[in-house]
Amino acid sequence: QVQLVESGGGLVQAGGSLRLSCAASGRIYSINVMDWYRQAPGKARELVAAITSGGSTNYADSVKGRFTISRDNTKNTVYLQMNSLKPEDTAVYFCHAAGRITIYRPFESWGQGTQVTVSS
Repeated sequence: QVQLVESGGGLVQAGGSLRLSCAASGRIYSINVMDWYRQAPGKARELVAAITSGGSTNYADSVKGRFTISRDNTKNTVYLQMNSLKPEDTAVYFCHAAGRITIYRPFESWGQGTQVTVSS
């Protein structure tokens, strides 16, 4: 199957920056979309940002202008540059990817999550 490994989380002060990375490995024919979700304590998981294989992006209103999603298709890796972080950005961030293992077999995978904590 396809494994996703995230890195880059941590503790940062409000106004600071962090960069998350997520690398996909395994049997991969293509990856259509890679995205980042987050889940804060007591809240539902929400989409933060998404990027297609062609480079089209989509952002949650709460992060527009502060976060930037990008991907390196040659490395099957997606990044999330987070600037001007706020305490309300504190959450576990999950990487997600959907694509195909073969031309006939789709896949959908989640990473294990990485903690982002923003102190005030």
